[in-house]
Amino acid sequence: MERQLVQDNKLVGKTYLIKTFGCQMNLHDSERVAGLLDDCGCNEVQTVEEADIVVFMTCSVREKADTHLYGAVSNLVVVPAPPCGKRVIAVGGCIAQRDGARLKKHIPNVDVVFGTSALASVPELLCEAFESDGSEVFVDTVEKNRGFSCELPSKREQYFHAWVPIMTGCNNFCTFCIVPLVRGRERSRVFERVVAEVARLVDDGVREVTLLGQNVNSYGRDLYGKPRFSELLREVGKTGIERIRFTSSNPKDLSHDTIRAMAETPNVMPQLHLAVQSGSNRILRAMHRAYNREKYLSVIAELKEAIPGIALSTDIIVGFPGETEEDFLQTMSLVDEVGYASAYTFIYSKRPGTPAAKIVDTTPHEVIQERFERLTKRIEELAYSANQVDLHAHVTALVEGTSKKNPSVLVGHSPKNQTVLFDLPEGTKPEHFIGQMCEVEISEAKTWYLRGSLVGDIS
Repeated sequence: MERQLVQDNKLVGKTYLIKTFGCQMNLHDSERVAGLLDDCGCNEVQTVEEADIVVFMTCSVREKADTHLYGAVSNLVVVPAPPCGKRVIAVGGCIAQRDGARLKKHIPNVDVVFGTSALASVPELLCEAFESDGSEVFVDTVEKNRGFSCELPSKREQYFHAWVPIMTGCNNFCTFCIVPLVRGRERSRVFERVVAEVARLVDDGVREVTLLGQNVNSYGRDLYGKPRFSELLREVGKTGIERIRFTSSNPKDLSHDTIRAMAETPNVMPQLHLAVQSGSNRILRAMHRAYNREKYLSVIAELKEAIPGIALSTDIIVGFPGETEEDFLQTMSLVDEVGYASAYTFIYSKRPGTPAAKIVDTTPHEVIQERFERLTKRIEELAYSANQVDLHAHVTALVEGTSKKNPSVLVGHSPKNQTVLFDLPEGTKPEHFIGQMCEVEISEAKTWYLRGSLVGDIS
């Protein structure tokens, strides 16, 4: 359908609300959907009650994501109709890609389902839904011959930060992970287009970019026959962007060249998220992670030598089928050896369609829960220790907004991605600081944040 036709006849004046669950890729996709709807003459609102269109961007990595979605959409049944008289509910992202039209069986009031590669079709699907009687669900989950969502209009949540996908999909097929089934195989964007996009973003006032991919270390292999991520980091660094971050990285593909590029490109932040999942070689083999404990720790040692003070974070799964106490203790010892600044810890969640879902495990939930609590306690201790390094130091924070608890407290992030809090100076407004680099002298170093006072000029 021609976009002009959509604008002129169907969606002009409609209100919309987007709710996003899951990873950074979903956050980026939500910004693209918002850009498309704005292009069609829609207006964003802040509450479900005001919204003619409610879009859910979903994640399917863990089981509770499904439950969360089913509950959130079903609850809309009791919300009064919007001003236009009809509310259209759309579900996108990984759950939509996985389930397609079958979602209607779980969520009878869903009207539109669009997959991870079908963002461009959202306006047309919404138009069809508004013309229907609600008994039909309009679906697009086709993956082939689709461009990248980054080529669509965007409405960034923060004017000073941008998500920049450099690739999509994954070729690793870890036995617990559904991502290759819903995001497809690896597809890289053209090198020059990524660099040109970042250059345009710099001209637009963006100060920080996050390069996105399911495994950024593999970037370029499908297009150029070998990974070119280290080259990409260096070229993006030449655009004038002030801060560069990236996610996600698979340890098996983190090359010496990439580590050197991180160390030698000043605007690449001294922080890395490197998912380990387990410290046990036996469990890593069962997960099909394609590296072992020794390889992972050697990469960590190289990172620490090349980038002194680097802040490391990770993902860890507790209770993978067959995990024993000895396996778990291997994970705990690895956590201590690395000294993570933070970690995302999860109890294993069975995902239909993955090889691990077929493994029968008899470990009592109480045992898994106790291990999980031990791990999270240790991670908290390590995070607290990591933050003590910056007590009384001067830290540069890119200010993102104000605290939800106290509007007179400004919130930003340090180069190491620590949350930094400081009081709004008397007689000033938050708008003066948001999107600015502020030097903060740290007087408190807590487990999950630093707090201090503004010193010097903002930039």
